Amino acid sequence: MMGKVRAVRQTQATIRLYWEDDHCFETEARVLDDQGGALAFDRTCFYPGGGGQPSDTGTITLSTGQVLEVASARVGPDEVVWHVVSGPVPGDMVGQSARLSVNRERRVALARHHTVLHVLNTIALRDYAAWITGVQIGADYSRIDFKWEGYSPAVCGDLENKVNAVLRGNHSLKSYYIPENEFQKREDLLRTLEVRPPVIAGRVRVVEIVGFDAQACGGTHAGTTGELGRFSIFRTENKGKINKRLYIRLDAV
Repeated sequence: MMGKVRAVRQTQATIRLYWEDDHCFETEARVLDDQGGALAFDRTCFYPGGGGQPSDTGTITLSTGQVLEVASARVGPDEVVWHVVSGPVPGDMVGQSARLSVNRERRVALARHHTVLHVLNTIALRDYAAWITGVQIGADYSRIDFKWEGYSPAVCGDLENKVNAVLRGNHSLKSYYIPENEFQKREDLLRTLEVRPPVIAGRVRVVEIVGFDAQACGGTHAGTTGELGRFSIFRTENKGKINKRLYIRLDAV
């Protein structure tokens, strides 16, 4: 595992291509720094994790044809994205070009779950005044925790019906940025009690399900709700007097 990273040669924040295109799976990039098995590039399509969504995995193909496996990615100082490589890294990498490739199937699965959780958390807050207290997104299933007064297992069927109605509506998704001072006035963009979205260069990213919802988020998402399949809640747990955990999954499209 990589320890704490520190900026040495890196002089600029990594351009995060997935913020402009959730379906950016590959890109050409240039190595700007190498710190003991972790590489920083001028740009990347790798999501470095956050908001309950794990980081992408994938490969780095060097100009020599050598392929490095990317086990994880993370954000270091100055908004630099570091790609943690499994196995040895050749020396003198700085300045070289490479092709970055995200594990497409895994990214799509995570994005589908992330998107349906937007639908679920909006309905939970709107109809039941339930705020998110924790999220863990997975490729096969995900879990979400709510502070939920008056929760009853009977609401699960209602949630499923309401979420699936939105999915069948085939709403498109889009993302955009608003200034931090505008975000401070928009409580409607929040879904969590304590965690706040990142402010990058004085802006906050908003993900909108057109005709249904908008919320602050820095993760990756599907193109439409119609891509998600059928939503279900397959298990629930009590995590305290008023904290409830829901386990959810999506049937294949």
